[in-house]
Amino acid sequence: MVTENATGSDTSGIWYGVLAYTAWGILPLYWKLLNVVPAIEILAHRILWSFVFVFLIVLFSGKWQNLLATLSDRRSLFYTFLCGFLISLNWFTYIWAVNSNHVIEASMGYYINPLVMVFLSMTVLREKLGLWRLVAIALAATGVLIMTARYGRVPWVALFLAFSFAMYALSKKLLKVDAVTGLALETFIVTPIALIFIAGWQLNGNGAVGAVSLPVFLLLMGSGVVTAVPLLWFAAGTRRIRFYMMGFLQYIAPSISLFLGIFIFKEHFSLSHMVSFGFIWAGLIVFTLANLGLLREPEKQPLGG
Repeated sequence: MVTENATGSDTSGIWYGVLAYTAWGILPLYWKLLNVVPAIEILAHRILWSFVFVFLIVLFSGKWQNLLATLSDRRSLFYTFLCGFLISLNWFTYIWAVNSNHVIEASMGYYINPLVMVFLSMTVLREKLGLWRLVAIALAATGVLIMTARYGRVPWVALFLAFSFAMYALSKKLLKVDAVTGLALETFIVTPIALIFIAGWQLNGNGAVGAVSLPVFLLLMGSGVVTAVPLLWFAAGTRRIRFYMMGFLQYIAPSISLFLGIFIFKEHFSLSHMVSFGFIWAGLIVFTLANLGLLREPEKQPLGG
């Protein structure tokens, strides 16, 4: 696992983002292995075992002082609670979508998400983008609009995934704590609710513990690792690079998920899907070329000729 340094270059931030989004892209394969367990119960175990895993990291890395300092700061505590709430909603929606055969719509949500992150970048963080980055956003937005029109209805799952994760990412940006401390507190805040839920289901005879096979139960426990590690990478990347750049790196995850939805899970992929994703990828290419300096921003002409 890559560990977070106190300081880092833009390059290291980009690599953290690539690692995080690649891991998230292949996660549908993991959740499909748990489709015998209800989505809400998977979420509860995901929160519980994420906390256990991150608690062990805190225990062995000596980050107790950071943890106590964050707990004593009201602003940090507020953003930590907000992060925990938002990511829990996002997790549940995504697990439900994957196990209800909505992988392509879920990937659509994460294609919309960078646009939301760019909007927040401009309006909340006052980050400047430049002409070519705005062109890239316009191309990607066109693809998203075509995809939305294709559904013939408001794609609520996609929109909820997009906005919940964008707000989570912004909260992480505003939370001035290291990745391990932040995730430990996020999961700590929602773990009591998860424990109550798991205990209630077990007492009612509906719980997975003791009812599922050992491999499935081990997968439930492992959900903590596959959840925490990409989130740690994501938090480290978010702190190192501009918010809008982190948003565009996110196209990695839905592209992988889209591939899985079409070729592994055999979900329907139409011509309109192809056109939509063509616009999105064109936007991504323009954005990448602009970041590499291969597309120059036009110089401002002085007034009066």
